[in-house]
Amino acid sequence: MSASGPNSLDAVRTLMREDWNARADEDAHYYVAFGRRNQTGDEFFDTGAEQVAGLLREVKRLPPALPGARRALEIGCGPGRLMRPLSHHFGEIHGVDISDGMIARARANLAGVPHAHPHHAPNSNLEAFADSSFDFIYSYAVFQHIPSREVVMGYLDEAARVLRPGGIIRVQINGLPQTARQYDTWSGVRIPPDDIREWSLSKNLQLLALEGADTQYMWATLRRPTLEANTSGAVRIHRVTNAHSSEPAAPVRGRFAVLSLWLGGLPDNADLNHLKVSVCNKICVLTYLGPVEFDGIRQLNIELPEGLPTGLGPVSLYAAGTPERAQALVRLISPGPLVPRVLSVTDGIDLLSGSRVVTGSVKAILEEVESPELLSISAGGVCIQTLDHFCVDPRPPRHEVNFELPHTYPNGPTQVTILLGSRRLGEFPIEVSR
Repeated sequence: MSASGPNSLDAVRTLMREDWNARADEDAHYYVAFGRRNQTGDEFFDTGAEQVAGLLREVKRLPPALPGARRALEIGCGPGRLMRPLSHHFGEIHGVDISDGMIARARANLAGVPHAHPHHAPNSNLEAFADSSFDFIYSYAVFQHIPSREVVMGYLDEAARVLRPGGIIRVQINGLPQTARQYDTWSGVRIPPDDIREWSLSKNLQLLALEGADTQYMWATLRRPTLEANTSGAVRIHRVTNAHSSEPAAPVRGRFAVLSLWLGGLPDNADLNHLKVSVCNKICVLTYLGPVEFDGIRQLNIELPEGLPTGLGPVSLYAAGTPERAQALVRLISPGPLVPRVLSVTDGIDLLSGSRVVTGSVKAILEEVESPELLSISAGGVCIQTLDHFCVDPRPPRHEVNFELPHTYPNGPTQVTILLGSRRLGEFPIEVSR
C-alpha cells in the first residue's frame, strides 16, 4: 500500500472514520447489531448475549485470578454493546474505535460503569496502551468491515504487543475465500486461516482455536505463553468421539465428519501449530484445543480429510517435543444422504422482525443444498425472478438466499414456496407489512 493516494493508510483510516461516523449518526444500533432499525436500548444490548457467552468461555482459559485483578480490551467497541455486560467480569475494561461518533455513544452507555473506558483511536492502533497490559483482548464484527489487510494485521500485531503472559486474544475475522473485487468499510478484507496460523507462529503465540474457516465468522483464540511451561509425561489418547456427540464413530464426510480427541499428558505449551493428527495416515485439520479439565484431560477437535475408507481407522497424534506418537482407533462409517431443508425465512434486513417482512427484502437460510442454482422461489404464487445466493458455511453446507418482493406486492399474510429442482422444500408463512 502506498504512503499517499486514495489507497494509502491515511486515506483508508479517513474513509473508515467518515463512514462509521455517518452510520453512528444515522442508526448506530442497526449498523452494529444488524438487527432492526431504531432498536430500543434493551433490544440493542440483548443482541450481544450470544457473543458475550462465547467470550466468557474463553475467559476461563486465563490463569487463576480474581475478576477485579484482570484487565480487558475490546478492538472496535462501537457504542459499548459488549463492554457493558463484560465489565462485570473485569476490574478494568477498555475499548477503542476509529469512530469518534461511536465512542461518544459508548461513553454515554457506560456512564454508570466507572471502570469502563472507551477511547477514540484515529490511527487504528493501540498506541495508547503499554506493552503487556491486558489479560483478555477481543473483537467481534469489526475486522470483517475493514477494507485493508494492513490495518487488520496491524491491529493483531498491536494486540500481541499489549497482551500479558498467560493472556488470551479472541477475535472474529472474515475467513471467506478471497475475491478480486474491491473491499469497502462494510464488506471488508478476507484473511485466510493459514495466514493466522503463520502470524501466530511469528508472534510466538499459542493458537488454541481456529474455527469457522472459509466462513465470514472465523474465530481465532490465541494465548501468550507463560515463562514456565509444564512438559510432563507421555501424551495419551484416552478416547475418541464424534465432536457432535459422545458416539465413538464419525462419517467419512459431511457436517458430522469431525472428531474430538480426549488427551492426557499434553504439555502446557501445546497448541494447534505444534500438534499433528492423522486418520488412516491422512493429515487432519485441527480446529480447537480446549482448556485443561479437572481430571487433566484436554479436548482436541479435528476435521476429517476427504477420501477416508470406512471401517476401523487408526488415529495418530504427534506432539512437538515428545518422542512417540499417541494412537487410538475410531469407527468410520458411510455418511447419510444430504437432506435439503430450510432453516428460516425472515426479513432480509430487519433481522429482529422475524417472518414479518417490513423492508420488502426476504432472506432464506438453507442447509445441505449442494446445487443452489436449482432453487426456485415464489411468494403467494408470484415467481421471484432474481435470487442472490451464496455459501456461508461449506461444511453443512449452508446457503443464504436473498430476494426482493415486487414493489406492487400486497401487504398481509402469504406463503413463500421453495423448490430445489422438482423437489418441494416446503411452504413458509410470512407477513408482508411495508
